[in-house]
Amino acid sequence: MDSLNIFVAVTAAAVVIQAGILVFMYLAVRQTSARMEALATEVKTKVLPTAEMAQSMLTELRPKVEAIVGNFSESSALVRTQMQRLDATLNDVIDRARLQVIRADELVGRTLDRVEQTTDMVHKTVVSPVRQVSGLVQGLTAGLEFFFSGRRRGRDGVGVAQDEMFI
Repeated sequence: MDSLNIFVAVTAAAVVIQAGILVFMYLAVRQTSARMEALATEVKTKVLPTAEMAQSMLTELRPKVEAIVGNFSESSALVRTQMQRLDATLNDVIDRARLQVIRADELVGRTLDRVEQTTDMVHKTVVSPVRQVSGLVQGLTAGLEFFFSGRRRGRDGVGVAQDEMFI
C-alpha cells in the first residue's frame, strides 16, 4: 500500500500544481484583458476621432481634387491643341521663308547676270571707243611732238638723244 499512497500523493500534488497554474493563467489573462480594454478605450478616444476627421476631410476634399484633376486635364488638352497650332504655324512660316530665300536667290542671280551684261555692254560701247580715241590722241600727240621737236632741232641745232625718245 505504500506505493499506492505515494502514487495518490504525487497525483494530488500534480493536480494542485495544475490548479495553481490555471489560477495564475486566469489572473494573467484577466489583467491583460483589462489592459487591452484600457488601450481600446484610449484608441477610441484619441485615434478614432482623428480617423473620422481625416475621412471627413477626404470627403470634403474629393470634389475639389476631382475639379483640380479635371481642370488640369482640360488645360493639358488646350496646351496640346495650341502646340499643334503653333507647330503648323511655324511650319508654314518656315516654308514661306524658304520660298522667299529661293526668290531672293533667283533675284540676286538675275541681277548679277544683268550687271555682267551691262558691264560688258559699257565696256564694248564706251570703254573700247574711249581707248581707241585715247590711242589716236596719243598717236597724234606723239606725231605732233615729233614734228615740232624736229623743227626745233633744225633751228637750235640740238638733237634729241635716241634714248630719250624711247619711253
